[in-house]
Amino acid sequence: MPSPLMQTVRGYIALTKPNIIWLLLVTTLPAMVLAQGGWPSTWLVVATLFGGALAAGSANAINQYADRDIDQRMARTRRRPLPRGMVSSAGALWFGLALGVVATVWMVAVVNLLSALLTLGAIGFYVIIYTYILKRRTTQNIVIGGAAGAAPALIGWTAVTGNMWSLEPIFMFLIVFWWTPPHFWALAIVLEDDYRAAGVPMLPVVQGKRATKVQIVFWAIMLTALTVLFAGVSGLGPIYLGTALIGGGLFIAAAVWLLRQPGKRGAFAVYKFSTYYLAALFLAVMADTLSR
Repeated sequence: MPSPLMQTVRGYIALTKPNIIWLLLVTTLPAMVLAQGGWPSTWLVVATLFGGALAAGSANAINQYADRDIDQRMARTRRRPLPRGMVSSAGALWFGLALGVVATVWMVAVVNLLSALLTLGAIGFYVIIYTYILKRRTTQNIVIGGAAGAAPALIGWTAVTGNMWSLEPIFMFLIVFWWTPPHFWALAIVLEDDYRAAGVPMLPVVQGKRATKVQIVFWAIMLTALTVLFAGVSGLGPIYLGTALIGGGLFIAAAVWLLRQPGKRGAFAVYKFSTYYLAALFLAVMADTLSR
C-alpha cells in the first residue's frame, strides 16, 4: 500500500491530468516545425513543450478546484484527487496557481514574451471564461471554451517566429477550435446522466442525444473543409492533404454512423477516434514539413 506521502504526490500529479496534456503538446510541436520550415532548435522545442505542460497542468488543477462540488456528484470524476481527499482544496488551488506562475515566468525567460502572454491567456481563458462563467450556464460552453485548448498551436508558432502575422497559425488554431465541440459532445453523450446529475447544461442534457449527434455531423463536415483549405494556405503537400481527406472522411462517416445508432451506442468510440484523428492530422503537418 502506498505511503501517505506517495498518495499525496500521486494526487498532485493527477490534478494536472497528464493523460490529456499530450494532446495539447502534439498540436504545439507541429506548429513549431511548420513555422521553422524544418526542425527548430531542440532546446527551444524542449523549453516550449515544458512550459506548455506546466501551463496545462496549472489550468487542469485550478479547474478541478473550481469543479470539486460537481466532481463529487459525477461517477466519472468521483475518483479524482479532491473528491477522494488525496489533496486539500487549498492545496489544489495554490498548486495550480504556482504552476501557472512558473509556466509564465519560464516562457518569458526562455521562449519569448508573446508566447508567455498567450500561455497566461490560455490558462485564464480556461479557468475564468470556460470553468467559472460558461460551463454551468450554457450549452455553448465547450464551443467558446475550446479556444483555450486551441492556444497551443499559436504558442508553438510564436515560440519560433515571435509573431502571429501569418494565416498558418490562425488556421491551426481554428482547426483545434472546430474539432473540440464534436470531440467533446461525443463524450458528453456517454456522460449525459452524470452531467444531468451535476446540473451541467451540456448539449445532450439540454437538447437531447439526437440533436447533439446532428451537431457532431455538422461540425465534422465544417472541420474537414477547414483542414483541406489549410493545405492550400500552408502549402503543405500530399502527406498532410491525404491525411486531411482520409481522416476527415472517416470522421464524417463515424459521425453519420453515430447519428444512426440508438442512444449512447458508439459515442465513446467516436470520441476516441476523434482524439487520434487530431493527433494524426497535426503529426502529418510535421511529417509533410520535414519531408520537403
